[in-house]
Amino acid sequence: MSNTRSKLPLIIVENPKDWEGEGRAISAAEYLDASSPGIPSDTTVINLCRGYKYLSIGYYCSLLAEARGHHVLPSVKTINDLSRKAIYSLDTSELNEALNALLTENDESTMPTEFAMDVFFGQTSYKPLARLARQIFETFPAPVLRVEFVYDDEWQIQSLKAQHIGSLNERQEGQLADILAAFDDGLLPNAVARKRPRYQIAMLHNPEEELPPSNPEALEAFIQAARDLGMQVTLIEKKDYSHVAEYDALFIRETTAINHHTYLFAKKAESEGLVVVDDPVSILRCTNKVYLADLMRLNGIPTPRTRVLCEEDMDNVSALEQQLGYPMVMKIPDGAFSRGVIKVANREEFCDNALKLFKQSSLILVQEYMYTEFDWRIGVLDRRPLFASQYFMSKGHWQVAKRDANGNAEFGPGCAVPLTEVPADLLGYAVRAANLIGDGLYGVDMKMTPNGPVVIEVNDNPNVDAGIEDGVLRGGLYRTIMQVFADRLDRQYQDIQSLRKSA
Repeated sequence: MSNTRSKLPLIIVENPKDWEGEGRAISAAEYLDASSPGIPSDTTVINLCRGYKYLSIGYYCSLLAEARGHHVLPSVKTINDLSRKAIYSLDTSELNEALNALLTENDESTMPTEFAMDVFFGQTSYKPLARLARQIFETFPAPVLRVEFVYDDEWQIQSLKAQHIGSLNERQEGQLADILAAFDDGLLPNAVARKRPRYQIAMLHNPEEELPPSNPEALEAFIQAARDLGMQVTLIEKKDYSHVAEYDALFIRETTAINHHTYLFAKKAESEGLVVVDDPVSILRCTNKVYLADLMRLNGIPTPRTRVLCEEDMDNVSALEQQLGYPMVMKIPDGAFSRGVIKVANREEFCDNALKLFKQSSLILVQEYMYTEFDWRIGVLDRRPLFASQYFMSKGHWQVAKRDANGNAEFGPGCAVPLTEVPADLLGYAVRAANLIGDGLYGVDMKMTPNGPVVIEVNDNPNVDAGIEDGVLRGGLYRTIMQVFADRLDRQYQDIQSLRKSA
């Protein structure tokens, strides 16, 4: 703890009777009153309202504290993170490791299989977990936390809850009062003591998604890369739609579709002036293979021979057979992860499957069949190649993903390849194809045939998974992506400043 006393923090309570200890205390009503005397921006605010539920008085106090530049505990991010276990569980893996290491040093035989610990500004009366209490406070900066532990083969954090002033007993109130009476900067977590993040980025994900574009390890890597660049990434979900405007940028790490909330998130973020990846135009263009087929054809990008069919074309199947021959590949325009992609070997299979696909879409695509041992995926960001991967076919199958009757998928192995080892013509066409879509993050699927490279499709929201796409660049892949966000936000800020000066 620092030996130099700083000025006491400002304590906010809903009822003046809630706080009788030392320090500067005001009511929530006074703090929220825009006409009240200004409070210096370097003030530390301790929010001790009776609850932090979304849109409660306590929530608004933390929200406006951030808007006024005050260092507030708990912050809105901490409140939101602690309200959803799906989010805070991502941050507790290292804490769980520390927990097991600390309890191993003690006699576990005398401990129950469940217990709880109260943490006051990173301090606890349970000495064996004193270090862990501080780590928890650094991760989730809240004045008072109730931490519940459970043992199931190993110790883990079962739940984390921010405790409000109304939940404390007389002894706990006295403990909190003693800590605040001796308050100094050493109590603050490093995250609060440091300067505020340069930018706030929302990363949309779905923890229940079966095949997400980034696995949990990759999400953590993105968060760390942003932190290294002075930015803060917050994981959000579908239910956080109304909060999008609170951020500077939106990074979508959930599989996108037009008739889906991911597209609505992108549209809202764009309308609010946020930097968005993937932007709504990219989603619109990439999620329809009919659009892509025509775009590639008109711009001289080599693709498999392709026909776009409507139901009336079924009257002249023989012409299609002469043009493409069997086997053929049939696709619905908006399929993903090999859904709605069928190989047919004869006319009977063609007609049967065409009837099924026309029930899903008024147009379908038919392409010549090209088998290769593996597919190339070239990642392109900001109009430049970012990474290269090879995805091998699923065992005994003609596609990377093999699906059973229930829709379950089995994938072939994948590995990253240095860009210097990618055939130059393949890499060149990949960048050209992606640049026809925009300047976002794309994955260009390609095959190298005896006649040269062909583009299969351009995907928005490509996979960036720990253990596959980052196999060459490692942490540099995540840092490069987050650096693009930083650069775009810097340019946006500079443009705003220029407009203000010229106004």
